[in-house]
Amino acid sequence: MLEWWLADPPDRWHPVAWLGQLAGYAERLYYADSRWRGVWLYGLIIAPCAALLWSAHELMGWPADVFMLWLSTGWHSLFHHVRKVLDADQPADARVAVSHIVSRDTQQMNMQDARRAALESLAENASDAVLAPLFWFTLFGAPAAACYRMVNTLDAMWGYRNSRYRNFGWCAARVDDIANYLPARLTAISLFLCGQRCCWHQLASQAATHASPNAGWPEAALAHAAGIRLGGPVWRDGKLDERPPYGPMQARKLNQQATQDAMRCVHRSLALAILALLLLL
Repeated sequence: MLEWWLADPPDRWHPVAWLGQLAGYAERLYYADSRWRGVWLYGLIIAPCAALLWSAHELMGWPADVFMLWLSTGWHSLFHHVRKVLDADQPADARVAVSHIVSRDTQQMNMQDARRAALESLAENASDAVLAPLFWFTLFGAPAAACYRMVNTLDAMWGYRNSRYRNFGWCAARVDDIANYLPARLTAISLFLCGQRCCWHQLASQAATHASPNAGWPEAALAHAAGIRLGGPVWRDGKLDERPPYGPMQARKLNQQATQDAMRCVHRSLALAILALLLLL
């Protein structure tokens, strides 16, 4: 509730931003095109931070837990950034807004491309930024949610499949894949239950075509739940990435109504998933 009302604190006061700065500094000092160097540096950052989190939990109890859980979820900021893209009236404004939430090239995007990118980010981060930290909190408490946020942050920095990070970021990417395996599928199930009727087998077969073992599940689920088309080719680093499409064959055009329906679907699915997690506490 604190996250919903207050959103995230500014970066200079946010521990996740501090972690990013620490990881960036460590990378500049110790980077090498080596899996073992990436594993070593990953453990060197994660282990002491995790120990600090568990110590805070043991020493300060629930106030520390509230603080950790607040900073581990990103519901408010996620919808705030996506809404900026979807509410834009001009393609140029949409391109500027979407450049803050995706890593693909945005210069050639039209309005449909920008909306599609924003909704794909919404689907993926509904799992990564909201459901996943709450999932790990339900199982192991607030320190586990905060540890997950660290895992996700390092994956966002090092988990790329390019020449620089293919080896160095291997550990960051694999740990994040494991941490998100169940939350991504729970997000897809929740979207499946809250949206339009569709065939689960078709959804699952589309999700399996994604380059990521997890991201395809919420993206394909949102596409089917809202009756829209996501996925498809995108430009990255000046090269065309031929991605498969997700969604029903007879998809709606991504107009204002369709995007608003998609956002409401994600809201309902997260509420359903969180209710289910609360019942497990």
